[in-house]
Amino acid sequence: MITTTATTTASAATTSSPITIRRLGANEAAASVDALADVLIDCVQGGASVSFMWPLPRDKALAFWRGVADGVGRNDRVLLVAEDTGGRIVGTVQLITAMPDNQPHRADVAKMLVHRSARRQGVAQRLMAAVDNAARTESKTVLVLDTVTGGDAERLYERAGWQRVGIVPDYALMPDGAMCGTTFFCRHL
Repeated sequence: MITTTATTTASAATTSSPITIRRLGANEAAASVDALADVLIDCVQGGASVSFMWPLPRDKALAFWRGVADGVGRNDRVLLVAEDTGGRIVGTVQLITAMPDNQPHRADVAKMLVHRSARRQGVAQRLMAAVDNAARTESKTVLVLDTVTGGDAERLYERAGWQRVGIVPDYALMPDGAMCGTTFFCRHL
């Protein structure tokens, strides 16, 4: 289990809010689907292009997270969460480790989500550092991810040292139906 605790400071306030990053096992993942659905729905409602359209029905969000929990149980993926002092999940990221036989050294980073109420507090940076550590634990040396071109996440990944590989115009839709480009990144550990 990966567990780290640090104090991050909100940009608009001087109060500190400790955030804990931890890896969930299959049972914890299954027990957390409601809280994870809350984060996903909030992000999609806020305009995040993360494979879902708005409005996102709760049953669809729950089904997605049940599938993720099943993947954790099969050891196909690692699920990390960021929790506030009350134990509320405010962010998450996944490391998809199930790869073809010729790519045992590679993993995909997916669904890096931070609830809007917890943004600008360093949660995303902490999740990305934790996913690097999880990848090392899983003996993964090449990581790949994609994100909306020009979005906040793109800048986050650049600051974290990810290498931009390329952009595909009109690759996906935003939750409101508008087309968006997607930037692909990789990272060698």
